[in-house]
Amino acid sequence: MRTPVRRPMRKTRVLVALAASCLCFIVFHICISSTTRILNRAEFSAETPEITRDILDISKQSHHPSKEIPIICDRTSKHYDLCSINSPTVLDPTTSTFFIMSSTQLPSMATIRPYPRKFEDFIMSRIKDFTLTVGPRIPLCKVQHNAPALVFAAGGYTGNFWHDFNDGFIPLFITINTLLPDQDFVIVVSDAPKLWVSKYADLLHIFTKHPIITLGNVTTTHCFPSAKLGLITHGFMTINQTLIPNSKTFLHFRELLDNAYNRRSQARLLLSQLKKPRPRLVLASRSHATGRRIMNQAQVVRLIKKVGFDVVVFEPKANTSLHESYALLNSSHALVGIHGAALTHSLFLRPGSVFVQVVPIGVDWVAKACFGTVAKGLDLEYFEYKIGVEESSLVDKYGNDSLVVKDPSGLQKMGWRAEVMDIYLKEQNVKLDLVMFKGYLKQAYKKAKKFMENNG
Repeated sequence: MRTPVRRPMRKTRVLVALAASCLCFIVFHICISSTTRILNRAEFSAETPEITRDILDISKQSHHPSKEIPIICDRTSKHYDLCSINSPTVLDPTTSTFFIMSSTQLPSMATIRPYPRKFEDFIMSRIKDFTLTVGPRIPLCKVQHNAPALVFAAGGYTGNFWHDFNDGFIPLFITINTLLPDQDFVIVVSDAPKLWVSKYADLLHIFTKHPIITLGNVTTTHCFPSAKLGLITHGFMTINQTLIPNSKTFLHFRELLDNAYNRRSQARLLLSQLKKPRPRLVLASRSHATGRRIMNQAQVVRLIKKVGFDVVVFEPKANTSLHESYALLNSSHALVGIHGAALTHSLFLRPGSVFVQVVPIGVDWVAKACFGTVAKGLDLEYFEYKIGVEESSLVDKYGNDSLVVKDPSGLQKMGWRAEVMDIYLKEQNVKLDLVMFKGYLKQAYKKAKKFMENNG
């Protein structure tokens, strides 16, 4: 008699069924969870349209634009914001808005004030916003450009010669060599003072061959294949070559200035002036400025001549020709002046020239930050003549025992507030100790004479 085949036990069938049910339950929850995350992300995008991405190396984005994200903004720096539009875009200059068409992206928006003083709320409040918006519709294009736009603001402190370079042209140089090296582009400027474009036209056209688009002067829409908004700064009057892919330096920046302002008229000036055997010193004067005037300037001029220099007293105005200024400084051998915006003309000195900055009390760190870095970057023979307390007019106003005079750094520990800044920059004048100053002039003369003999 055959033994019957035994069927699987009922308990086994129950376990198998239970396992199958659990598997279905897990898969169901995974699907629900994924759907929930997608819906939450979509809801967040709809409720929070501002686009912000922290990009450690935005220059890589400029070479490999994202096809998925039309706008990328880097807001990691305390000095500036950068936004990159990686798709064709239309600029409406009347509203300072860049439109980007996308049928696949949810409607979104970003804003930026493209001025590199983000840390200064007061001045940034005076800079206009640019709006970057992604949506299914864009304005009709009237003027088509084949090169990307580089957008920045020339407002804020623009008009002060030092700020024109510190907040404008040096960051522009850095930005171009970081994000758009060896590329064609169109400059778009907002907040520009009335005479800014005409004053710096020759320099601007060294950066780009295209006409400058100045918002406020145009109403027609302009179209670009892409755009960069914002300027990169490395700090006060600083070009850090280690942060620039092509390792550009202050010497490269000066070559650019030379291309803009070195003309035949300068060559004639050089030939006529250098017939004299004495090195020429330019004394930057502040005789009509508020604060930091050299009270005994006439005596200082006589002393400079006695030491062995020919002297040109130079007090530039807002409308002073940059070609004439460049010709003067580029053909001279030394520059001397008290701390102030006029010393920005040290950028026009030839490498190896002599630069003496007279530093009033209370502005040591400002003097170094504003001009010490420039001098080093341009390979200048740089001296700082730090005045003694007795040479400052603040002694007469506040007295020898005042904290203002005795301990400026202690007074400034709570910050470089406007009222503190005004004391040292606007209230203070200087009467140079001619005996002490003569020693610095003698050192300057030796180096300037040697420079003249070697370079003309």
